[in-house]
Amino acid sequence: MRYLIAFITMFFCHTIFAATINIVAAENFYGQLAKEIGGSNVNVNSIISNPNADPHLFATTAMTGKQIYNAQIIIYNGANYDGWVDQILKSQKNLTVINVASLMQLNKPNINPHIWYKPDTVPTLALYLTNLFIQMDNQHAAEYKQNLARFLAENKLVQTKVAALKAKYAGVAVTATEPVFNYMTDAIGLQMQGLDFQWKIMNDTEPSPKMLSSYLDLLNGHKVRLLFYNNQVTDGTTKNILAIAKRNNIPVVGISETMPQNVSINTWLFNQLNQTEQALQMSKK
Repeated sequence: MRYLIAFITMFFCHTIFAATINIVAAENFYGQLAKEIGGSNVNVNSIISNPNADPHLFATTAMTGKQIYNAQIIIYNGANYDGWVDQILKSQKNLTVINVASLMQLNKPNINPHIWYKPDTVPTLALYLTNLFIQMDNQHAAEYKQNLARFLAENKLVQTKVAALKAKYAGVAVTATEPVFNYMTDAIGLQMQGLDFQWKIMNDTEPSPKMLSSYLDLLNGHKVRLLFYNNQVTDGTTKNILAIAKRNNIPVVGISETMPQNVSINTWLFNQLNQTEQALQMSKK
């Protein structure tokens, strides 16, 4: 009888530790990262995952709360980007919460919330997730470490591309409709112009006539070599700016806030850096 009890106890413990870790990510790029590190040992639901929709228009549903209720871990951006998560978390218990902005010590007032484009955010979160998964499921520790090593090797290509672009294009003046990609342009050393206008557009507030005139002069006066735009926002202002850039032969690069489906996060980042490089090569000096 004693041996039977011991066997049942061993089986029960093995079942607990081998159980799939349930994760909810507010944004799909964080969900994708959790999948790449966790592999088959994690089940991930990403709430905002449509690359063709404006994430600022997202509204929670009963299903959103249910997904979070059934999760063991939630990953969200923070920095006032996805404040709806904070409201849901008020009624949740026994949940490991990862606020990425807090992890990166960037959860400050009036900070650019698009922190996933800061080059060290993704590898920092990858290491954090690896250690967390090992703590929750030590049985698969070797697998988590192997997945992390693979991820960091792929991310090294992103870091190398950033360094190469910086060596060639640091100091080049560019602009954007919104500050979505600005952490990455800062890392490259590009000189971002029209920041006050970008923040107005991002916060859905009306720029002053003087601010608008100064911004358009960047394009009409050929004071910038490249225009970045949020390709998930297709309002009238954005369309007019793109038309003016095209008329002035200024290359444009569409940057997404939500990751496309069926790609790795490093591939997504690398592709956008490649598009930036191609546009800078096309632009007039």
